[in-house]
Amino acid sequence: MPIYEYVCDDCGEHYERIVMKQNTIISCPKCTSGKHTIQLSVFAAPANGHKSSAASSTTASPGGCACTPSTCGCH
Repeated sequence: MPIYEYVCDDCGEHYERIVMKQNTIISCPKCTSGKHTIQLSVFAAPANGHKSSAASSTTASPGGCACTPSTCGCH
């Protein structure tokens, strides 16, 4: 079930909806307007398809970056 993120074109409210069918009518929860823009969603995916724990997840990139879930030396 895809979850889509929207921003209302009339009032600027940001909201999410689970969309089961393409013809689902989406309206703003704040002003009930049907005018909206779909936003790009940001999602997280485990590196290499593996789950990692905070204690053991340190990755090194070819440039020497050593990132953990709480810190990143890349930026």
